[in-house]
Amino acid sequence: MPSGGSSLTPQVHWAQRHRELYLRVELSDAQDPDITITDNVLHFKAQGHGAKGDNVYEFHIEFLEPVKPQPVCRGTQRQLNITVKKQESHWWERLTKQEKRPLFLAPDFDRWLDESDAEMELKAKEEERINRINIENRIPKDPFRHLKRGYLFMYNLVQFLGFSWIFVNMTVRLFMLGKDSFFDTFHATSDMMYLCQMLAVMEIVNALIGLVRAPLLPILLQVFGRNFILFVVLGGVEEMQSKAVVFFVFYIWSLVEIFRYPFYMLSCIDIEWKVLTWIRYSIWIPLYPLGILAEAVTVIQAIPVFSSTGRFGLTLPSPLSLTIPFSVVLQLYLVALFLGPFVNFRHLYKQRKRHLGPKKRKAH
Repeated sequence: MPSGGSSLTPQVHWAQRHRELYLRVELSDAQDPDITITDNVLHFKAQGHGAKGDNVYEFHIEFLEPVKPQPVCRGTQRQLNITVKKQESHWWERLTKQEKRPLFLAPDFDRWLDESDAEMELKAKEEERINRINIENRIPKDPFRHLKRGYLFMYNLVQFLGFSWIFVNMTVRLFMLGKDSFFDTFHATSDMMYLCQMLAVMEIVNALIGLVRAPLLPILLQVFGRNFILFVVLGGVEEMQSKAVVFFVFYIWSLVEIFRYPFYMLSCIDIEWKVLTWIRYSIWIPLYPLGILAEAVTVIQAIPVFSSTGRFGLTLPSPLSLTIPFSVVLQLYLVALFLGPFVNFRHLYKQRKRHLGPKKRKAH
């Protein structure tokens, strides 16, 4: 039954499905709409801009059959969309209890379906739901899923704590000793760095066995490169361990990892902090080139040291009887140090674009 008296009534379009009723109220910029259902009658009242300008509009609809008294309203700048659920799922011959259609009420041809089309739509949705359930049931559930997540969480936690200890230790020593802390960085932090970089080999294993979804080549390049610098170049000769460049290599490595490992640690328990995500996928932009530069300086300073000591030199058997000094290997590594990072740069850029780039919007 339409509203009586001198109140203004908006234009209302309606459509139905077996389980729901849809009402589209032609009222733009509606403010605080009051929509209730009592005694199977929908009561609507709202301030908005309709056919008679900016006014208060209201209407009442007594439904043909029982409905649930919890309407759902979603508004846009142009209209209000009201969804009402039927008590029983079947097709109605009309919307209102009164046989004569109210003047303000008209079919919503944008959503209108006849009964047979609605039944086909309902059947298609049910088939889609059943197919989705069947597909989910076909996918085998991993019985070790929680164990794997627990292992990855603990691995990232241990690495985070290790690199945090290195970073805090170096920072405190820097404030207390100033530049003097540069020259004994290796002796103060090398044990923890050795441990962290040995554990980093597990990242290669994790990728190989499919425990994490990550390309193997960038991981290999980073782990091998760091371990070569740490165990061979710095750990191979004592003269390199007192160089100031060690401070910058260790500081840059630890600064990157104190953001990378907590990001992966929280991912294991489905937690994401937007600030941490941004830092994790942005901090490499300045630090990665600086890390390469620091490692290159380390190698350049190591070349004359290894040449003078003859450490790790390779002597070929007769008849060649030729000795290849390790400094040649360092020179070749220096060339690779500036070529190899392009693989990692490309990988990191793709990751940053995927996590921080603009989201694609679906076309409607």
